[in-house]
Amino acid sequence: MSLIGQILPVSHIMLDLEVSSKKRVFEQAGLLLENEAGLARADVFECLFAREKLGTTGLGQGVAIPHGRHASVKKAVGAFIRTKEPVAFDAPDGKPVSLIFVLLVPENATGEHLEVLSKLAGKFSQKAVREALAAAATPEEVQRLLTEE
Repeated sequence: MSLIGQILPVSHIMLDLEVSSKKRVFEQAGLLLENEAGLARADVFECLFAREKLGTTGLGQGVAIPHGRHASVKKAVGAFIRTKEPVAFDAPDGKPVSLIFVLLVPENATGEHLEVLSKLAGKFSQKAVREALAAAATPEEVQRLLTEE
């Protein structure tokens, strides 16, 4: 199984989420990971928000990869959120974002964290992948797109 596949079960994929801001995205990611991965929603929100204060995790082309390290995270965990309407994310190209991959890793994780970020950046750099993710009808389809080697 691919590295992304190990941290992204189908239950961690939300499609067409109705949110109006980056803050709401982080709140929904917290709720999702609390329900599906047993992480405290406040820890998820604070971790993502603190990392975002250091600089945007928006990549451009409608994509963001908010990520962070937290003591309560025992192994890397991911979530994919596609918003119904794009939200402002301070991306370098100034465009709002609708494809969001949330990544949380243990405090001491380094190599795995960077490897996952690198693989995700590679996936999201492909226009065909972005378009397929935007059009995907099911969480299973999203998982397949993100985990294909």
